[in-house]
Amino acid sequence: MQNGKWTMNSVPSQEGRVVVITGGNSGIGYEAAKALAAKNAYAVLAVRDQAKGARARDEILMQYPQATVEIMLLDLANLASIRQFAQEFQYKFDRLDVLINNAGVMALPRRLTADGFEMQFGTNHLGHFALTGLLIDTLLASPASRVVTVSSMLHMSGKIHFDDLMAEKNYDKQAAYSQSKLANLLFAYELQRKLADIPADTISLGAHPGYAATNLQYAGPDMEGSKASRLMMQLANSLFAQSAEMGALPILFAALSPDMSGGEYAGPSALMGARGYPIKAESSPASHDLETAARLWRISKELTGVDYAVMEIEKQAELLPRAS
Repeated sequence: MQNGKWTMNSVPSQEGRVVVITGGNSGIGYEAAKALAAKNAYAVLAVRDQAKGARARDEILMQYPQATVEIMLLDLANLASIRQFAQEFQYKFDRLDVLINNAGVMALPRRLTADGFEMQFGTNHLGHFALTGLLIDTLLASPASRVVTVSSMLHMSGKIHFDDLMAEKNYDKQAAYSQSKLANLLFAYELQRKLADIPADTISLGAHPGYAATNLQYAGPDMEGSKASRLMMQLANSLFAQSAEMGALPILFAALSPDMSGGEYAGPSALMGARGYPIKAESSPASHDLETAARLWRISKELTGVDYAVMEIEKQAELLPRAS
């Protein structure tokens, strides 16, 4: 802590720890990966693009030659890719100390994932739901491990449209993004409740970066071919956004701070959460709705085919009478 503020210098040694960061090649994911690698974590950049991942790895190693950084391919918009990633990861590693569910897409023209899901819901929520479930046994086997799922201030306007989850009847790119970001928190909190029921040493938390300038904001305008939208976003970023490094701090705070507990949410401290150093934050009442969370969990299991069975097995084992 510096003057009571949690900064990059607050990141403790990560010697011997394994961390996976989805979307670790750019933006807040890259800054989080760099900070963790600098403190000797074994940083796994889970990326969709091999070349971009290699550039990110090389940039980190130029600054921190002692760091250990590995690239692994992961396309969160493809369940087969997620399963392949999990299989390869568990072949290489017997522990996972921190999983940062960071990668995402924002405000795109309507697109579908490889499995036919609306792209924003499929990537931002279902992809991370599946990834976490496929890695949950490794997380449970790792002492004091954490899952951090990255949401957004825009979750506040989100609503889960159970009658049209894939926006087949009506598509609004901003509403679809907000739904996916609300789903991120409903998942994070429901996961924590299920971990606490086992009980497990692993905890689940949420975080948001505030308004951070990254490539995320440009994907939609670029896909639409709208130069005007891109210029407006560039102007907004230059005037109002904080840096990607500052945006990464709440994610690192949630992942590492002893002051954060399971089921809590981290975000910037100033301008209604838009910028500043990280603190414990409050998410919307909708994000804490137990019925919605349970229903979304059931549907997510059905859609992805990932059932978190090991958690149910451990819970049942905990309930069995113990030999005297």
